[in-house]
Order: sequence, then structure tokens, then C-alpha cells
Amino acid sequence: MSRDAFDPYKHLNLSINPDGSCTRNFEYPIIDPDPDPSPGKLTASKDVTINHETGVTVRIFRPTNLPSNDTTIARLPILIHLHGSGWVLYPANSPANNRGCTQMTSELTVIIVSVNYRLAPEHRLPTQYDDALEALLWVKRQAVDAANGEPWLRDYADFSRCYIFGSSNGANVAFQLALKSLDHDLTPLKIDGCVFYQPFYGGKTRTKAELKNFADPVMPVPAIDAMWELSLPKGVDRDHRYCNPIGYLPQKEKVGRLGRCLVIGYGGDTLVDHQQDFVNMLVTAGVRVEAKFDDAGFHGIELVDPRRAVALLNMIRDFIN
Repeated sequence: MSRDAFDPYKHLNLSINPDGSCTRNFEYPIIDPDPDPSPGKLTASKDVTINHETGVTVRIFRPTNLPSNDTTIARLPILIHLHGSGWVLYPANSPANNRGCTQMTSELTVIIVSVNYRLAPEHRLPTQYDDALEALLWVKRQAVDAANGEPWLRDYADFSRCYIFGSSNGANVAFQLALKSLDHDLTPLKIDGCVFYQPFYGGKTRTKAELKNFADPVMPVPAIDAMWELSLPKGVDRDHRYCNPIGYLPQKEKVGRLGRCLVIGYGGDTLVDHQQDFVNMLVTAGVRVEAKFDDAGFHGIELVDPRRAVALLNMIRDFIN
């Protein structure tokens, strides 16, 4: 399959408009938050607008059955959650993300702050990185201003145990967020680790996995190229550091200041070679990395295979406990 013979925008169900925006030719239900923590429900959720000018929101998930000892409710770790959207496709209130966050909140007994970052091409990189940082700094402010802070965070969160989690392109955003966090005093918030799940990276040079999976039904290479064309800043190519993780090597001193990281991937993922490059970059910079790559599996397998979803949760649980 050649790029000329394959319409990546048709594959993605997108139409590109003259002004550079796109029309998403598909419908999916928007899942509303459910703030009622009544018995019988696993989780409760609420939306909070963190920037009224940009409209960026976060969705907070908390377990309804909160652990406690005889006198007090135990405080829960916070996961800053960056969802997978292919940069251009799905907001954080999509069914798949809401379902995943609900399961993660319940099974791991954590509080999730899921960032509804703005999508490309209407908002190209680094907008998504900026939105994620704004969400992180918003969480910090809830810890600093306890009297006026968001009640679910104020009453239930352990601000000394905060983790950054990202899936697919959300893992790309999560890495940038981890780097940006080094430029800020987050006290009393403490980043205790990062989980990068099947991180979305690329490059101009085709890898063995890309050539092997060029016409992959889930992640064909021309569609991946199109996602980058729609999301990267205009005038840069796929060797820009936003896309190619090798581009961070000149910043390895800063990268080396990151805390411990967990990287998870699958051998059947079109992006697996780029994910391995990402791991190698982290190791070269001196980061404490735990890399878990399964030879079997493909991009997004946890969405269709419940056993893999459970395995993913177990790996995250082992990392944060």
C-alpha cells in the first residue's frame, strides 16, 4: 500500500477544511460526569473548568468506597491522566476514556485528574503540552489553598504521591509535562513517577516495525503520518523532538532529572521501534526506567481485550505501590 493509493483522512474519518481545521465525520456519545457517590457505584466524577479563556477542563474521578482506618479517611494517590486521542480524534469525555478512567480509579483506588486538552489541527503542538502543564499547576494550587481548594482533592488526595500517566499520544504529552514540571516549584505536590503507555513517537526514517506494519488495519503508517501532519507545528518535520524522541538527547541533563519511569509497549505496535528509541533516550540520560514490552499485542489492545486491560492495571499498581 502506498500513500498515494491510500487516503489516510478517509481512514481517520476526517475532512480537512480550507481554514486548516477538520471536520470529524463520526459521532460518539459524550459521557457526562456523574458526581453522585451513592452506594453501588464504583466511582464518582465531576468536571472542572481550569481556564475559562481556553475552555480547558479536567474530569476528576474518585472511588465511592474510600479506604479508612478507625478515625480518618486514607488519602489517595493522584494520577494526572493524559488520554490517547491520535492528537486529532477524541476528547477526554469520550466513552473509551471515561470507561478506562473509571476502571483505573476503582481498581487502583486513586484519584484521577483527566485533562481534556485541546485537539489538533485547530490547536497544534505545543498547545497540548501547555494545557497539561496548566492542569498540573491547577492541582498544585488546590494543595496550597486548602480552604478554597477543590473539595475532592482537598479532602481525599495525597499531594505527596502524584503520578503522571499518559496513553499513546497522551504518553507523549505526559513526557513533556514531566519535563516542564522540573521548571516549577510544585511544593507541596510531589511527582512520584511517570507511566508512559505505548507512547506515540515517530521520525522521518522508516523503522522495521513501520515497514512490516505499513498497512496495519489499526495503525497504518500513512494515517500515522497524517496525524503528525495535523499536529506538529507548521514548518517542522517528523524529526522534530515533539515527534522523534532522539531529539531530546541534547537535553539529556534535564531529562536525567526525571524520577522513575515505567514504559509499556507491544511488539505488534507499528510504533514499537520509536518506543524503544524513547526508552534508550531515557536510559542514556540516566533516568531510572522500567520497560515492559510484550512481544504479542498491538496499539490499543487494552480497549478490546479485557485481559490486557487487567494486566495493564496490575503493572501500574505494582509501580505506584
